[in-house]
Amino acid sequence: MRYRISRPIAGREGARVIALDGGARAIIERLSPQPWGHSRYLSVAEHKGNAGERDSVSLLDIDGAVSSLAEEFAEADVVVMVATTDADAAAASIIGAVSTSRAITTAGVVVGEGAAASQTVAVLRPHARVLVVSGHEEDISDLLTALRA
Repeated sequence: MRYRISRPIAGREGARVIALDGGARAIIERLSPQPWGHSRYLSVAEHKGNAGERDSVSLLDIDGAVSSLAEEFAEADVVVMVATTDADAAAASIIGAVSTSRAITTAGVVVGEGAAASQTVAVLRPHARVLVVSGHEEDISDLLTALRA
């Protein structure tokens, strides 16, 4: 007991949870009202150009406001990419590259099963240091809690 830390562990200041497809956007819309710290919930709005262009992805927040990767990642300390079975491979690549260049920890969650999920895993694997594959969207909440989002 004398070595026990008595103060609460601080949460993260800049978690970004990014949906890579429509199914994932629906999931994060359900998760976002929960009592999180300073997390921002976003989805890929569009990307213009190719995977080599880092600022070519636009992001939408839950309220529909558009922002750029540069704006969102300025204060980010962890990025969680969420996908179902229709992930945007080019956006995942760009988000992963920007995260790596800024030394931002990345995680990925694939919600789905079977062959479609394995294709999405192949899309996210090169861009996420931690990758969770689950058939249950509640696991995203557990991951965010573990990350202190």
